[in-house]
Amino acid sequence: MPTVRDDPYLNFNFLVELDGDQVAGFSEVELPEGRIDVVAYRDGSDKTSNARLLPGRVEFGPLVLRRGFTGDTTLYDWWHSVSQGSLDRRDVVVTLLDETGEPVARWHLRRAWPTKYASSDLNALGNDVVIETLELTHEGIELR
Repeated sequence: MPTVRDDPYLNFNFLVELDGDQVAGFSEVELPEGRIDVVAYRDGSDKTSNARLLPGRVEFGPLVLRRGFTGDTTLYDWWHSVSQGSLDRRDVVVTLLDETGEPVARWHLRRAWPTKYASSDLNALGNDVVIETLELTHEGIELR
């Protein structure tokens, strides 16, 4: 359960784990959004033409991981394996840390698998770090 305090937590101290193994060096994590579809329902005997609104399916956006490319091909290898037909699902945990490095909240994504892999552009006149991006689809998220 997240720790409650008066001052909000800063967003730059976090860890990412794939199936229990900590994956180092992510510069950015985009946590997925959750949406509940709205279902309009009206009974034929209702006296008004207004529809009742009911909760429908729950949908989740992707988790997006970005890190500087260091030559480690772990993320690409996972994506490539799935692209070749081997559906390798993994649990992913993103942990927010406080200023002392203690965990304060965990987002647990169930049965995730990569749907997109991308690298940043290369530019002979550039001065930026090469960033690799992995987008993960998953079957649900829990905040602990």
